[in-house]
Parts: sequence; structure tokens; C-alpha cells
Amino acid sequence: MIKRIRAVTLCVLLALTALTTPAFATGPVSWTVEPPRGRIDPVPGTPASAAPLSIEELPARQLESEVDTVRAEHDVPGLAVDLRGQRPDGRWTEWVEAVPGAPTALPGATRSVQARLVLTGPVGMAVGPVGLTAWRAGVEVADPTLAATYRVFATREGLVGGTTANGHKIVQRDHFVALPSRRGLAGKGQGNYSVKVCTADHARCEWAPVWDVGPWNIKDDYWSVERLSWGELPRGLPQAQAAYEHGHNGGKDQFGRKVANPAGIDLADGTFWDGLKLKNNAWVNVTYQWTGGGPWGTVTSLDSLNVRTGPNSGERQVGLAARHAQIRIDCFAAGESVPGTEGTSDRWYRLAEGMYVSGAYVRLAQPPPPC
Repeated sequence: MIKRIRAVTLCVLLALTALTTPAFATGPVSWTVEPPRGRIDPVPGTPASAAPLSIEELPARQLESEVDTVRAEHDVPGLAVDLRGQRPDGRWTEWVEAVPGAPTALPGATRSVQARLVLTGPVGMAVGPVGLTAWRAGVEVADPTLAATYRVFATREGLVGGTTANGHKIVQRDHFVALPSRRGLAGKGQGNYSVKVCTADHARCEWAPVWDVGPWNIKDDYWSVERLSWGELPRGLPQAQAAYEHGHNGGKDQFGRKVANPAGIDLADGTFWDGLKLKNNAWVNVTYQWTGGGPWGTVTSLDSLNVRTGPNSGERQVGLAARHAQIRIDCFAAGESVPGTEGTSDRWYRLAEGMYVSGAYVRLAQPPPPC
């Protein structure tokens, strides 16, 4: 009888252990990714960034349990591998460069891991399989709900006919931005890294994807809580601005060039002229949309979407939301019924105080509350 009681007790304890064991209590998971075409080549056309970059995103891997650390292994000198994870609400973490063979902590726990290959320079190279191993190491990372916003100097990129770091060919009056770090670089035709950029008086704003790297530097993630480069500078201060205004690094950028302006963001011509109505390079307020949380969606209009002061197409236009841009949504309001790429809808999404877009052109990922 005693043996039977002990056996039942043991079964109960084992059952309780199984119930309380977290989803990440599994060992490392390894897999191999075969790069498309077995090589990576320079982006065709004139490079738009300070140094040419070629990006090749590899397929994401769905895992059965959460991981927060990944080790990437390959044998190609001069090739960089970036890693990121997808959050439960569909947002992606920033890309983090992996040191081959060393553990790389992701900016948050995830069940979906993606890698990309990065080629710097004008010469292509053959690339073999990339080995990835992921596990849960218990890395604690804060995930703020409020996105970071900083006042930075904006310059017009221009370079029509050139090619951005993600392979996009620049067209007349294009809509995108460049930031001086590929941690927030979206893929071609994607907007999972987008910014809200507004004039100094907040009279006009544009939501635009990050499709290029620059100006000046290419490893200056100045918006990050813990910046990977120039860690001695405060968060929100671009290195180019510190060099221009305070003589940081002898007044030079990471390439040793004398910094001629304090730019922390480049704007494509359409963003510069049509979205913000700028006539000259100027100080702007930039919100790095992926650094925060909350309801969001993606603009699917065939052209840039008008931002208006109210939920009606007759209201005054006060900015644009570029195609592919990922937008943060405050709330929704009923308004004029509009036909669009997402069907006919009378819902309008408020992106900021006095700034609305029609829901008929927004693919919703996380529903917002009513206004």
C-alpha cells in the first residue's frame, strides 16, 4: 500500500513538473540555411550609401520553443551575418550582427529566427551553407511601449537611378529614408523598419520605410538604448552631429572623412519635397517606429497615402504615409467610406493628434481601440 501511495505521489509530481515547465526548457536547436544561388553579389547600379552594401535575407525558421541566443557559423571571410527574431505581435527585433562561432543575444525572446547575409564591397563571393544554433539563455531585454523620438538634422538623398543598400532602385520623388546603421534596415519592398519623420513644428509628417544606410556612417545606431558603436555618446546623438558640432573623433566619420554637416538621416526626394514640403536641409523630429509597441499596420496603397486632419478625404492634407511603411496607430474613428486596396471601409486610423489615414489602404496587424 505504501509503495502504491509513493508511486501515485511520484506520478503527481511528474505531472505538475510537466505543467509548470516553461516552453523554453528545451536544448539547443540547430539547422542549416542554404543561401540562394550559392553566392552573394554587389547590388547592381550606383550605390547610394556611404559604403556599398548587398543584403540577402534567408528564410526565417519557426521554432517550437522560445530562444534568445543564436550562434551562426560559416567559413566565408569578409561576409557578415545579421540575426533577428519576431515578437508575438508580429514585429521584428532589430538586426544584430553575429560574430562567427560566438553566441549572439537577440533583442528579445522569440520562436522565429531569421538570418541575412551582408556583403560590403564591390566584389561578389561564393557562399556555402550557414549553420545556426539557437537556445534560451535567459537574456532579459526591456521592450518599451513608447518608441524613441529624437531631433536630428535631415539631408536630401537624391541619387535618382542609384540603388539603395537593400537593392531598391531610386526613382523620381521616391519615398524612403536612410539611417546610419543597418540594424534598422528593411528588406526591399518591406517596411518592418519605418520611421515617422516630422518638420520641426510638427505641421507635416511622413511615415516612410528605411531602405538605405547613411548618411556619413554605417554603424551608428544612435537611437538604441545600448548603441553598438560610439558607446561614449549619449543616446539620440548621431556621431556625425557630435563630430560636426563638438569635434568628436577629430571631426571625422568612421571612414575618416571630415564631416561637413550634422546629418543623422537622409530623406528621399518625395519624402523631402512632398511629404514634409522642405526646401532646404533642416532639423526634423524622427520616431523610430520599431522601437515601441502598440497597434500597427502596413500601408498597401499603390502610391503614398494622404494623411489628413480628420477622417474625411475633404480634410486638409498634412503629410504622407509611404507605400510599405509600417505605421503605429493611436485609435480608429468612423468617417467617410472609402474604397481601397483593403476593400471599402469607413474606418480611419489616427496616427498622431490631427493626423488620420483611411483604413481602406492599411493592412491591419494589431487592432487599435476606438478614439
